[in-house]
Formats: sequence, C-alpha cells, structure tokens
Amino acid sequence: MTEKTRSPEYRLAKDALAGLRQDLFHHAFAYRPLPGMRVDGPMTRRLPQKIRPYAAWTPHALVGSCALIALFVGLATSFYSTGAAFALLGLVPSAALLTTLIRPVGAFWISLLSAPVVAAASPYWEIWPWSAAGFFSHLVVMGVVALRTRPRTAGWMWALTVGYALLTEGLLSGESSTNSHFMIFLAALVLLGTTLVHVRREARQEVAVQQSVTAVERDRRTLLEERTTIARELHDVVAHHMSVVAIQAEAAPYRVENPPPELEKAFVTIRENAVAALTELRRILGVVRAEDYEAPDAPQPVLADLDRLLANVREAGLEAEKSVTGAVRPLPQGVELSAYRIIQEALSNALRHAPGSSAKVEISYVLGGFGLRVVNTAPQGLVKPSPGAGHGITGMKERVSMLGGELTNEPTEDGGYEVTAFIPAAMTAEEPA
Repeated sequence: MTEKTRSPEYRLAKDALAGLRQDLFHHAFAYRPLPGMRVDGPMTRRLPQKIRPYAAWTPHALVGSCALIALFVGLATSFYSTGAAFALLGLVPSAALLTTLIRPVGAFWISLLSAPVVAAASPYWEIWPWSAAGFFSHLVVMGVVALRTRPRTAGWMWALTVGYALLTEGLLSGESSTNSHFMIFLAALVLLGTTLVHVRREARQEVAVQQSVTAVERDRRTLLEERTTIARELHDVVAHHMSVVAIQAEAAPYRVENPPPELEKAFVTIRENAVAALTELRRILGVVRAEDYEAPDAPQPVLADLDRLLANVREAGLEAEKSVTGAVRPLPQGVELSAYRIIQEALSNALRHAPGSSAKVEISYVLGGFGLRVVNTAPQGLVKPSPGAGHGITGMKERVSMLGGELTNEPTEDGGYEVTAFIPAAMTAEEPA
C-alpha cells in the first residue's frame, strides 16, 4: 500500500509519532547550555552598572534555588531512611532539575523515569506515583524544558506524564492513595503558562522583525521621495539655463555682421543640443514625477528670499535671526536652492520639536564654498513638541550629498539642536540681464 492510499488517520498518527521522536527522542541528551538573560530589559536597566552583568545569571540562580528546595524536601522525607533512600529521595530530583541547565530534554526523561524508583524509596510509600520532592521537581523540570523548547514539546511532556500516571495508578498503586490527578492538573497549568510565554515571545520577535523591515522600507521610500523632490526642483533651474543657452545660440548670429558659415553652423549645433537636452530632461522628469504633481507657478526660491522665510517663521512663533559673514557673491542656482531648502527644513524642525525656542541662521561665504549653520535653543514654555516623521534630516543630507558637501546634525549642550553644512561652490559670473 503506497503512501497516497493511506487513510488520513494513519498519516496523522505517523506525523504525530514523527513529531514525538523529533522533540523528545532525537538527540535527547544533546548538550545545550542555558544562555544568560538579557540585561537591557525594563527592569535590569534600573540596576546599578556593577550589578547589571550578574543579572544575566538570574535563570540559572532560579533553577539552582528550585534544586535546593527539592533537596531539602527530599531530606525532610528521608530523615529515618537508609543511605540509599536518602540519595534517591534527595539527590535524584535535584540532579534532574540541575540537568535542565545543560541537557533539557534529557532532564525530563531523568525526572519521569526515576519517579517510580524515588517514590518506592520514600517512607511515605502509601502515596503514589510521585514522592514529595519528585512531585515538585517534575513540575519545575517540565516548565523549564517547555520554556527552552517549542510549544509542541510541552504537549508531548504532558501526554507522557498523563500516560505514566495512569499506568502506575492502574497497575502499581494497589491500596495506596494517588497524587496523579494533582500532577495532571498542575502540569497542565504550568505547561499552559509556559506555552503562552513562548507564543508571546515569538510574537514579539516577529513584530520586531516586521518593524525593522518596515523601518528599512520607510527609509528607502523616504529617500526616493526626497530624490524625486530634488529632481523636480532642479528641473526648473536646469531648464532655465538650457533655455537661455538655446535662445542665445539662436540669436548670436544676428549680432555679428556677416558671420562666417562655420560660426553659424556651430551656433545651430549648440541650439540643437540645448533643445535636445531640454527635451530629454523633461522626458526623464516625467518618469519620476507623481501623477498629482503640479509645477510651481513661481520661480524656485534662492537665498535672496531668506528674509521672507524668516518673517514667516517669526509669525509662527519662532524668534529667528540671520547673520552673514564673508563677501556675498552669486552662487550656482542649484546651490542656492538647496541651501534655502536646508534652512527651511531646519527652521521647521525647530518649530515642531522645540516650541518657544529661538533660532539663529549663520551664512558664511568662504573661499571655494558656502557654509551655513542653523541652531535653535532648548524648548521653552508648556507647549509640547509635535512629533515628526523624521524625514527632514534625510532630505537635508541627500541635498548636500548630491552637491558633494557635508552635513552634521547633533544636539547642543544647552538642550537645543544644531545643523551645520558646507557646500563646495565656485564663483559664478553674473547672469546677463
């Protein structure tokens, strides 16, 4: 009979036995030491720095404490017993508990298989099939093993414990009282609790992974959106210059009396290349432009419009002032646009995250470049900061990186925030009127 012709019940039983073999028989005594506890949790973070590393051994200390309790219970019940009974009643349950630290599944088998021997050695033989120390030890062993393995293993341990309890109760108890029903009930509670802890821990790990993936995708999407915004803004700048080149190339031959054919041909070529470049630029921009994007009616802002921006933020409640050092000179329009946007975003962040503060914008014209610094003081008053998406800094860095510059952002010592940027920019000639 082939596998396909087997009944569903047969396949279900086969899969169940395969799971039992994998969970409790395959490498049952494999060496798997208990790892230390994390010390960055909400409780351990409050401990002193010198004590915090020792908190990692808390699980080991708890298991050791339970082993001591089992040992004391075994000593108490074997007070009038022989040396062999003392060893069985006190040491075997404790050894099973300590084994969970290095061989968890093997510890379960030691606890289960030694239970009838330990119970037989107990002077209180009228209570079966677990002695007092074995009863406590077996519950703790199952709880520790369930925490260290998968939830399915907890089900198998409970089923085997129930099977052992029913077998000994039916065959070996005789006139003795039984504590099987207590074990079955308490074991179900312990294993149910550990399973819930297991499921919650796995769910938290899965949520953490999903949040990490979402954060990466969000940062990637933000970066693409910023690049698209920069492409849209720079289109107006580049398109303006290319249009000027095309117009001047077309008008240049008429400004010269009797120009040579070679010169006319050169200007025609320049105009054709400028028009072709402008057409290609618009085609590429159409790929990155959103469907709902509308081109701005006004020209892109430059540093000359900075006073208007400062007036707007003052009306919004942010005291801002500007200082300029160095010889003011014309900069490439793309540099001026990026500088304006960086200052605008830095002031917007101050409005959102530091209500009631004041800001200062410092602009420096230096040899070979252009520097700017925007710093705001700590928030003042009772107004709570407004949470942001955290995309502003990404856009600033993308703009500066595109121009080959550097940008730093960090809190200040007085609780404020500082954004500093340097953009390399060569001196440009004044554009013709």
